[in-house]
Amino acid sequence: MPKEVILIAAVTVDGYIARHSSEVISWSKDLSLFKEQTMGFPIIMGSNTKKTLYGELEGRENIVFHRKNDPKKILKEITNPRCFIIGGGKTFSKFFKFLTHIFITPHPYIFGRGVKLFENKIEESDLIFQKLIEINPEKGIYQYQYKIKNF
Repeated sequence: MPKEVILIAAVTVDGYIARHSSEVISWSKDLSLFKEQTMGFPIIMGSNTKKTLYGELEGRENIVFHRKNDPKKILKEITNPRCFIIGGGKTFSKFFKFLTHIFITPHPYIFGRGVKLFENKIEESDLIFQKLIEINPEKGIYQYQYKIKNF
């Protein structure tokens, strides 16, 4: 089981990761950072997220999570010390209790509706700020990295 299970996501200011479950994300400005951070590590995504990709994310083990899968079982099979949960909202919710870190990049958009970062109810948690990464300072886009206090 990985020591670090990291949620990584681009979100709107109002907490959405997409306008709808089949949206191919074109508004995110942190894709090069995403690639750099996840390269060489397993990535876990829900089946809807998988459908929105143009193909496999090369250089990473792509694991597709389905609703009936057991998150704990999937994590136990990973031998790498770090893995990333890349979406969507239901998958983020299912893996929430296993998360050790959150890498979140707020973007200057408001959708008003769509796919929430966490689609299902999750527990309240304290986060410990670790790092801020500049992506596009002119547009106010930064990635915030947090450790979840329980870990």
